[in-house]
Amino acid sequence: MSQLIKGHSARKNLTEWLSYLESIHSVEIDLGLTRIGVVAKQLNIDFATSTVITVAGTNGKGTTCAFLENALLAQNITCAVYSSPHIERFNERLRLNRNEVNDEALVDAFEQIESKRGDISLTYYEYTTLAAFLVLMAEQPEVIILEVGLGGRLDATNIIDADVAVITTIDLDHQAFLGNTREAIGFEKAGIMRSNRPVVIGDTNPPDSLALHAKDIGAKTYIRHDDFTIEQANGFSWHWRDNNIEFSDLHRCNIPQDNVATAIKVLTVLQDKLSLTLNSALINQTIKATKVAGRMEKFSVHCDVILDVGHNPQAARYLVEQLRQLNYTKIHAVLGMLVDKDVTNTLAPLLPIVEQWYIGTLNSPRACKAEVIVESSQIDPAKLNCFDNVSQGFKMAKENAKATDLILVFGSFFTVAEIRRLLV
Repeated sequence: MSQLIKGHSARKNLTEWLSYLESIHSVEIDLGLTRIGVVAKQLNIDFATSTVITVAGTNGKGTTCAFLENALLAQNITCAVYSSPHIERFNERLRLNRNEVNDEALVDAFEQIESKRGDISLTYYEYTTLAAFLVLMAEQPEVIILEVGLGGRLDATNIIDADVAVITTIDLDHQAFLGNTREAIGFEKAGIMRSNRPVVIGDTNPPDSLALHAKDIGAKTYIRHDDFTIEQANGFSWHWRDNNIEFSDLHRCNIPQDNVATAIKVLTVLQDKLSLTLNSALINQTIKATKVAGRMEKFSVHCDVILDVGHNPQAARYLVEQLRQLNYTKIHAVLGMLVDKDVTNTLAPLLPIVEQWYIGTLNSPRACKAEVIVESSQIDPAKLNCFDNVSQGFKMAKENAKATDLILVFGSFFTVAEIRRLLV
């Protein structure tokens, strides 16, 4: 990987930099493009040599990005993915040809930002996003995939004009920042669209605000059901088609099928520009290759363990659909959530299928206390166990679960990260 600038003595290492970045802005989330825009101009941020795909949505962003990444790399197109949050290591947030960015490149970028920002205060996310952009400028991959952190219109990634915008799903989450309705949230996500450029909308029931905004700015829309569809065949195979192309006998996916369908449409939109070869065999190769940590990720102890970062009602409904297809005697759920999440409606779909709950308080300033989760849910007290942390809950779940049972770990990236360290 290219080095941005040469180091000097007594440099802060990556851990020290990340600790410093947590302290320099008054709040963790402070949406807006003004501050980061000024610093980006000072840094001459420019992705003119790359094709940029920006992916927004309530759920499905990470898996959509991963499928696109694997499909492009399979055709020898250099590709970078910027995403957040990470599960175990900060470096997971930026991949270059599927390799995580190294510490030195990040430290070099942080030093450049610090030398240019003057008295402008940046959030942790804004600062680290700029660092990723500096690394990407040095590397100049053919395709850059940007996963939006929160919303879209005011997210730090939106200082970049996407060649193709992607909106996966719209549902209720982060209402304090994005609004209390799907229409309001859809408008915020729609902010990544650009005039005269394509936007792929994967939601099967998109709010009107998406199409209205696209029309207002003159974006070219490709909307699920209207412009591309999927059809289930016998067994586990399925077909994808739009007005011009059909891919048949596609295999069962390791990630949500709807996100694969959305990603395929993005590939067809870029087919001519990137000289892509697309056929059912190549799509199936990518389906097989695409697995994402923390998304229905299975491990085995003396019983199966599934880790899933789902943390809102839509993700919980999908999780239940998947679990109902599996054949476990009992499900033991290990749960930790953040305080700004909709606990009641996230847990409701799982109440009929979970036999025992093990609820812990996460190690985060934004953690929701275990007792608050209990008060906000309708969990049967006979099925309830509370702990100071989710690791303690996982330990008891392992003691109680039999070989034919499942331990489900979900509710937050923080929950999955804490338990995944015990399994990997």
